Amino acid sequence: MDWFTAPGYWLSRLVFQRALAGVYLVAFLTAALQFRALLGERGMLPVPRFVARVPLRRAPSLFQFHYTDRFFAACAWTGCAVSAALLAGLDGRLPLWAGMLLWLVPWVLYLSIVNVGQTWYAFGWESLLLETGFLAVFLGNDEVAPPVVVLFLLRWILFRVEFGAGLIKMRGDICWRRLTCLDHHHETQPMPGPLSWFFHHLPRRLHRVEAAANHVTQLAVPVLLFTPQPIATAAASLMILTQLWLVLSGNFSWLNWITIVLALSVIGYPDGAAPASVADTAPVWFEAVVLAVAALLVFLSRRPVINMISRRQVMNRAFDPLHLVNTYGAFGSVSRVRYEVVLEGTADDVPREDSDWREYEFRGKPGDPRHWPRQFAPYHLRLDWLMWFAALSPAYAEPWFGGLVERLLADDGDTLRLLRRSPFPRGSPPRHIRAGLYRYRFTTWRELRETGACWQRTYVRAYLPPTRLAQDVHRS
Repeated sequence: MDWFTAPGYWLSRLVFQRALAGVYLVAFLTAALQFRALLGERGMLPVPRFVARVPLRRAPSLFQFHYTDRFFAACAWTGCAVSAALLAGLDGRLPLWAGMLLWLVPWVLYLSIVNVGQTWYAFGWESLLLETGFLAVFLGNDEVAPPVVVLFLLRWILFRVEFGAGLIKMRGDICWRRLTCLDHHHETQPMPGPLSWFFHHLPRRLHRVEAAANHVTQLAVPVLLFTPQPIATAAASLMILTQLWLVLSGNFSWLNWITIVLALSVIGYPDGAAPASVADTAPVWFEAVVLAVAALLVFLSRRPVINMISRRQVMNRAFDPLHLVNTYGAFGSVSRVRYEVVLEGTADDVPREDSDWREYEFRGKPGDPRHWPRQFAPYHLRLDWLMWFAALSPAYAEPWFGGLVERLLADDGDTLRLLRRSPFPRGSPPRHIRAGLYRYRFTTWRELRETGACWQRTYVRAYLPPTRLAQDVHRS
């Protein structure tokens, strides 16, 4: 038996690759359907403006050489097509070198998108998908059993995801150490899901159990990933159950799903060995490439390790422009109170407090108190997520919020398609838009029965005074 490969993980690799292709597909679909308003030539943070000031060495991307909205759309939809082909198992029907190149295509395309995505793509799961996707290139296909070193590196990613998140919690908010964070988290998380209201109203003792179980899963269980089977499988299975619990409790894009995908690579299946027809040894060139890449990744891992052991640990940072080895973490601090920015428009030429102000409704973020949260994850509503950050501090919104208001005033179709509902018909945009900051809380059981509303909101202060387009001011 070849020391280089692990024939017993044949089925584990197959499940991992198909699941990863599914995550890639969602990521590219998200990009294809949202980019024009966010990053397009007339978007809030246009890619051409970004690449004009950021050199290639800092943000490697195909769009550094050429950008049009049509070219971006072609890249995103190509990513969808290749991901679908990988999901269907096309890589297994190709020669080994061709299967590797096929896996390299979505990685290059998504790296190109993330590196020009600016604040819209400043999430840990973007780097996590790229780091995982890069390793998938070197897992091989039906011609060879999966390399041992690549399987180890996948466990190393999973360890850093979970252990890094556990450390940042213990070092961050005191409520994690007191086991009280989940008294607030289900209500104040960026985008609640359809069951978040019920999770919030679980008994406080159960919230303590949730928090304690989180610490066990993130600080103790990851070490077991590097133990022999079946202990490693049990550890990965426990992580999968924890991630599914998080899937039920909120909308975290594909963060939970890519973590599950990584855990699937650890699980050993009783009948998951390679077919007898597979060669005992891998090609020499394949072994050389894999070992060289592994050595590079081990060397680059020193910075995430230093970060993890540092008292000044940071979350979700890429240490190189290719996102090869990154650091992760989530919810090092938990908000006790939920704030939301509510956008309203009026057709009145002179805005007054008693004008007919009509509210814009977003797809995922709380708005109308009677609108029950929906499940969107793993699909990522980027604008909705950034609106949560905008409510935390105007500094988060400074680069793009004015552009959002301007495009709503201009009746921009691409921007309106990101919303659940505009209160103004197409062709008749408002003359003024304002924004208010509201405090939101989940209703009690009694309030839910009496009003049918899952949220109760209270006005806090003005966030943006009534604003109109500059050309309207000039005409006035």
